[in-house]
Amino acid sequence: MDVILAGKAGILYCIMWVKLHKQTTMKNINSFLWLCAGVNKSVLKRCPTEGAKYAGIGATILFTGILASLAAGYACFTIFDNAWYSMLFGTLWGVMIFNLDRYVVSSMKKRNKLWKEIYLAIPRLILALLIAVVISKPLELKIFDKEISSELIIMEQEVFKAQEEGIGNRYNTQIKTLQSEIGELKNEISTKTTHRNQLVELARQEADGTGGTQKRNPGPIYKIKKTNADKVEEELKELVAKNQPLINERTNSISLIREKIAKEKQQLERTKYDGFAARIDALSRLKTKSSAISWAEWFIFSLFIALETAPIFVKLISNKGPYDELLEAHEHQYIMKNATMIANQTHTSKIENEHLGEAEKTFLNEKFSANLN
Repeated sequence: MDVILAGKAGILYCIMWVKLHKQTTMKNINSFLWLCAGVNKSVLKRCPTEGAKYAGIGATILFTGILASLAAGYACFTIFDNAWYSMLFGTLWGVMIFNLDRYVVSSMKKRNKLWKEIYLAIPRLILALLIAVVISKPLELKIFDKEISSELIIMEQEVFKAQEEGIGNRYNTQIKTLQSEIGELKNEISTKTTHRNQLVELARQEADGTGGTQKRNPGPIYKIKKTNADKVEEELKELVAKNQPLINERTNSISLIREKIAKEKQQLERTKYDGFAARIDALSRLKTKSSAISWAEWFIFSLFIALETAPIFVKLISNKGPYDELLEAHEHQYIMKNATMIANQTHTSKIENEHLGEAEKTFLNEKFSANLN
């Protein structure tokens, strides 16, 4: 019997310990989330109904900071390819974004003046949009990593091809000039050869009677034509002897230039095209090619905008609650206490300075008025 009672007592103790521990854990979590939301905990504890709202706002700010840290870490790893640098920079960036969000939300006060609150919230919304862009872009690159890697291969080939074409373009003018000179030299030989062939044909026709004087036996006219053909034949041989070395020289120059181009192309370093800017460019190309990727990227960006601006919109659309009332009263009390202290100090200073002259009194009164205004 005693064992059963002891067992029940132990079970009850365990249940009570778990409940107490759970309550303590929840209080610690709520306290941390309130800290993330940038609220005055001493004021918020007097408004139990407001605790859940500001815990939700704090959780949104916290997770936005965590996502910013992950995005910055991935972006840094893409740039530096170093895990330690990425972790350090990602943590610093996440803390900075967390602090900015916390300041933006905590600086918004509910005063039951919606349009004024919206006007004051516009700069904060713009800042939130910028933060959303900065956070979402690296995560988009990670989400579409496989598609981007495939597109980067195509872009790398395009870059390498453009580099090869650039090397060829540097020598194109020189090659075309040499080819043009070779063409002119060959054209001179071709023209002279055509002229020689024509004269030889005229002499042959004169000899066989098919042309010229129409007599078969070669006569003095044939000899004249044969002499002209032989003369042009000698001129052709001289021209070939003169132009052919020049043609060979220019042909060899073209071959050397082409060998130089091939050598420079082989020396090109085909580095991996995988930088952060290249990935952004690849994602942009993918969006133009695929409407599915374009829509997915837009929804991801919209999601981050919603997450980043959610605390601000919660502040704007929520009614003025007990926490806002108490915070306003607390601030008003501080302002009044500060104004009373200044007034008392001013009054004391005026009494202490009654013995001063009129000029000094006028100077002090002007100073007092300037400070109060």
